[in-house]
Amino acid sequence: MAISVFLADDNLIVREGVKALLELEDDIDVVGQGADYDELVAGAETTQPQVVVTDIRMPPNFSREGIDAAKEVRKRHPGTGVVILSQFDDPDYAVSLLSEGAAGYAYLLKDRVGEGNQLARAVREVAAGGSMLDPKIVEALTSPARADSALTPNEEDLLQQIAQGRSVKAIAVQRKTTAADINAAVDALFAKLAEGLTSGRADSLERLKLLQKAIVDRKEQGEALNRLLPGGVAAQILEQGRRPGETEEMTVTVLMGDIRGYTTIAEHADPSLLAAQLHEHRAAMNSAILEQEGTVMQFVGDAVMAVFGAPVSSEDHADRAVAAAGAMHAAQHELNRRWEPGAQSLFGLGIGLSTGLVAAALLGSEERLEYSLVGDTVNLTQRLQQWAEPGETVLSEPTWEALATKPDADKLEPAMVKGRDTAVGAYRFPRRPA
Repeated sequence: MAISVFLADDNLIVREGVKALLELEDDIDVVGQGADYDELVAGAETTQPQVVVTDIRMPPNFSREGIDAAKEVRKRHPGTGVVILSQFDDPDYAVSLLSEGAAGYAYLLKDRVGEGNQLARAVREVAAGGSMLDPKIVEALTSPARADSALTPNEEDLLQQIAQGRSVKAIAVQRKTTAADINAAVDALFAKLAEGLTSGRADSLERLKLLQKAIVDRKEQGEALNRLLPGGVAAQILEQGRRPGETEEMTVTVLMGDIRGYTTIAEHADPSLLAAQLHEHRAAMNSAILEQEGTVMQFVGDAVMAVFGAPVSSEDHADRAVAAAGAMHAAQHELNRRWEPGAQSLFGLGIGLSTGLVAAALLGSEERLEYSLVGDTVNLTQRLQQWAEPGETVLSEPTWEALATKPDADKLEPAMVKGRDTAVGAYRFPRRPA
């Protein structure tokens, strides 16, 4: 069944252009159009689309009607995905859009939607409860704001540290000077940045405001990045200055979970209802993983991949991974309890865990920024996950050995897995009845 889409933009030419792009896709169906806030809300109420694609500024006030209308639609119909199309790469709009969470939201720039099939990918992603952000917005969120006045290397370094949220005291220690000296340097830096307002660039004032906001409170931007990137990766970018492509070797515990029989479930389920279920499922899994300080790497359809002990290393990553797996099963059990009285299919979750050395890197592409792991540990986790029945977790022998507190588990007979020359030993919990 095609994904139903409602379009909203006050410019008829833009609407027709977007419609033409979407109608090139066999799995997308444009079911209605609107030109302002009221038409978007009313049209979405009538057609009940799976996805809304809208501009930001529309009548009556040409401010942020698209975002407000999209949130109103989501309030009435929580399963609706939202794709915002805008000519503005100001991160304030992305922060506003994602203030209540990124799941089911995408933010694309109009001048880039024709590149490849970016728009269609965004529609599919939000329909399944995922999110997508134009890489220019990610760059704006992760890069310190700069005005037009030329800065010395010393001033540039100070600007970087301020925007990263470092305290005056911490900067003073690093520079081997006093807090008073750093305060004076910050004042001088702001004065120099203010001079850039006369240089003619339209965004100078907004950039200066963003930098000032970063000094006072980095929480809002940090939270926005944490919604867009795996947990912990945003902090690594903001605080440690790590760059895309830099690789480090770490010993971690990798977790992979998968809904058993999902293909059959999808074959018989209503797509809109299934998308809403996936949204709830992903939110619950994400919460269970983050509670144990794990990093959610990615959701792909019905599968989730997470890592414990990266990007910030920890000694108890194996124990945290096991605790997260138990919490994920408990969360899915609670979701099934709520779904059972209705028409929803119940999900059975199987989880695999493996501990070992990986190469970790933050990788950038035209579509998104990803934190990736490479190594045999990742491949083994995927194989062990396939051994788990609904409600079960299978962990590798290295994970078992790394645990400070071991669960009551069955030791499995060593068995061959694809890609391995020797048999693999593992443990499974909870134990099956004898």
